[in-house]
Amino acid sequence: MVADTGIYVRAADDPVGFWAEQAGALDWFRPWETVLEWDLPFARWFDGGTLNASVNCLDRHVAAGRGDRVAFHFEGEPGDTRTVTYADLLTEVSRFANVLLGLGVRREDRVALYLPMIPELPVAMLACARIGAVHAVVFSGFSPGALRERIEDAGARVVVTADGGWHGGEAVALKANVDQALAGGPPVDAVVVVRRVGRALPVVMVAGRDHWWDELLRGDDPMVGGPPSEVCEPERMGSEDLLFLLHTSGTTDRPKGIMHTTGGYLTQVAFTHRAVFDLRPDTDVYWCAADIGWITGHSYAVYGPLANGATSVLYEGVADHPARDRWWSVVERYGVTILYCAPTAIRTFMAWGDHFPAGHDLSSLRVLGSVGEPINPEAWLWYAGVIGGGRCPVVDTWWQTETGAILVSPLPGVTTTKPGSVTFALPGIGAEVVDDHGRPVDVGNGYLTLTRPWPAMLRGIYGQPEHYRQTYWDRLEGRYFTGDGARVDEEGYLWLLGRVDDVMNVAGHRISGIEIESSLADHPSVAEAAVVGVSDPTSGQAVVAFVTLRSGSGPPTEALGVELQDHVSGQIGAIARPRTVIFTDELPTTRSGTIMRRVLRAVAEGRPLGDTTTLSDPSVVEEIRVRARAAAREP
Repeated sequence: MVADTGIYVRAADDPVGFWAEQAGALDWFRPWETVLEWDLPFARWFDGGTLNASVNCLDRHVAAGRGDRVAFHFEGEPGDTRTVTYADLLTEVSRFANVLLGLGVRREDRVALYLPMIPELPVAMLACARIGAVHAVVFSGFSPGALRERIEDAGARVVVTADGGWHGGEAVALKANVDQALAGGPPVDAVVVVRRVGRALPVVMVAGRDHWWDELLRGDDPMVGGPPSEVCEPERMGSEDLLFLLHTSGTTDRPKGIMHTTGGYLTQVAFTHRAVFDLRPDTDVYWCAADIGWITGHSYAVYGPLANGATSVLYEGVADHPARDRWWSVVERYGVTILYCAPTAIRTFMAWGDHFPAGHDLSSLRVLGSVGEPINPEAWLWYAGVIGGGRCPVVDTWWQTETGAILVSPLPGVTTTKPGSVTFALPGIGAEVVDDHGRPVDVGNGYLTLTRPWPAMLRGIYGQPEHYRQTYWDRLEGRYFTGDGARVDEEGYLWLLGRVDDVMNVAGHRISGIEIESSLADHPSVAEAAVVGVSDPTSGQAVVAFVTLRSGSGPPTEALGVELQDHVSGQIGAIARPRTVIFTDELPTTRSGTIMRRVLRAVAEGRPLGDTTTLSDPSVVEEIRVRARAAAREP
């Protein structure tokens, strides 16, 4: 239950006024004329107001005398470190903003960022924001094909990347992926390359197109001229001007470019970062362990913490390199007070054993956060007890790329928690569980929906306004359809049940089933494919693929299964790699030809099938059952 209802009551009585109050915590060049204009499904927040995101994240803190405060403690996987203050960050952002201007980037131009977790990534994001350009960050684990799709969809003029990044002790190529993505494909004016791994990877630079980041900043690049100024006048952006695009998986075979604008997004990420983590910026050291390539990293590793003047940890590598206590050594070294990570990581640490965190002093921690997928009660209790020592509140958060900011979460010291429950909607948010007909569910299961607009909400799908309406607003009239199932218990607590559409949540990353199916169907041996997400004790969900081969392609073999797994990894990225490939002569379909993925999911998880009366040939399922059991026995 909620111990202190004041903020909830105030927000419920006047949600528009509540969000106006939160917007007042930002610095505006010009105040807004209207707080909210709502023409379902399109919202405009703080219209008429002008501001700049980089000014709110940097300039105002430096001007207030906090320039020497650490913005980022950076730790690279090999052990290299950097300390970046707010004054340092403002200088680097201004210099790189001037570099972008020198490369011809102007207001509203799109810039694709394909970088590892290094300080140059937030520098590039904020530099784009400073000059009014739109950044489109692409997760560095994506393949050249996935990168190309996103560059094309955004219409990016410039790509910023690195020679590579460190992952598990290996140098992973990034510039080579960019070259492959751009080969004969989307034309770009320039590619800027950060030196990260050095001699570990060869890099081919294309004359007239490619530039080294460090040479541009030193003024050594003959294509640009002298060193850039450390001063860059910020653009005065309208509250509804586009801040960034971020592509997310959906129910089509191509990623969707989710649009987020400036004023409403920054208002809500700043508020939720302060409220959900009980932020004390003068003393806290905050670590959001999510990759900036995903929305969590945008909102809670870059914009939210910097808008609030927080000190953050930025870590490049994996959790077990060079040893399985790496995370806990980072917490101890920097005195981390707030840790925000995915249940996948928590379950992995549980499996590794309590002795790894026990070897480090974690007494600095005071708030623990969970993000990306529902957390099971066992992991919640381990997190609170072993990592938090029983003294740290756990804030389990729910939100999406589309929502931009946390919408459902407990507030530390305010909300009574239940292990595994996200508890209640935050102040100012209207959330309700409904049945198939849109009727509220008092107790039981249904669809999680949102009943009113919120400032950080997506403003649409880039170039597809009707698809935005159809995907999110047409299924349940007058409500935002989240695509997530939820349960309401007798005390009104919300429990997330996972996706109800064809989007899988693998280790906190949303992966489109149709996108994986399209990749499999692209293989010359595949006639048809269906993929489902199944429960996995570590990653939350894992991908299982059911594949029918083309006539004449030869018998299904273990080697072909591995080849298909590698094919998906190559086209989309390792996160989309099917855990298992099950070959079948036929897929279960209804009489109208629709593949019954519900049945396939039940087969893959060894559960009862439920109603199969609509199948055109129920005998198909038994053959799939046999092959699924055989696949499960394979080493």
